[in-house]
Amino acid sequence: MAHEGHDHHHHDDHHHHDDHHHHHDDPVHEHRATAPASVSAWVVTCSDTRDASTDGGGPLVRQLLEHAGHTVAGASLVKDDATEIRRAMEQASAAGARAIVLTGGTGLSSRDVTVETVTPMFQRTIDGFGELFRMLSFQQIGAAAMASRAVAGVWNGVVVFVLPGSVAGVTLAMQRLVLPELGHLVREVSR
Repeated sequence: MAHEGHDHHHHDDHHHHDDHHHHHDDPVHEHRATAPASVSAWVVTCSDTRDASTDGGGPLVRQLLEHAGHTVAGASLVKDDATEIRRAMEQASAAGARAIVLTGGTGLSSRDVTVETVTPMFQRTIDGFGELFRMLSFQQIGAAAMASRAVAGVWNGVVVFVLPGSVAGVTLAMQRLVLPELGHLVREVSR
C-alpha cells in the first residue's frame, strides 16, 4: 500500500515537472522575457480646458510609466488642435521616444479632435486596444463605454496610445492594457 502511495506521489512530481517545462516553452512567457524592460515614452495631454495645475490624466500616465520602470522622455500639454497634437508627436519622435501616450480629446464633442488627428497618421492600427478598453470600461460603467473612442497604433516605428482624459479611464487603460504589453509591443514594431 505504501509502495502504491509512493508511486502516486512520484507521478505527481513528474506531472508537476512537465507543467513547469511547459510553462518555460509558453510563447507568452517567452515574449515577455525578451521584451525591453524599460521603454522611453512621451506623454501628451490634449485639452482646451486643462492647464498644468488641472491636468489629472497626463501626470498620472507619467507616474504609472515611471513606477513600472519606464523612462518618460518628456511631456506636452497642448490644445485639442490638430497642428499642436502633430507637433507634439513630432517632438516626441525627435527625442527618441518609442511610445507616445496621449490623453484627452477622445469624446464625441466637436472640440474632441485627438482621434481624428492621430488615426490617419498610423501605418498600423492596434484594433484590440480599443476593443479591450471598451470591454473593460463596459464592466465598470455600462453602456456609456460605447462613447469612448480610445485607439492605438504604430506611427514611424513608435507605438501610440490615445486614452481618455479622465483619471478613471487612464488608470484602467494603463494598468490593464498599456503597461502589461508595452515592452512587447515596442519590440514587435522594431523587428
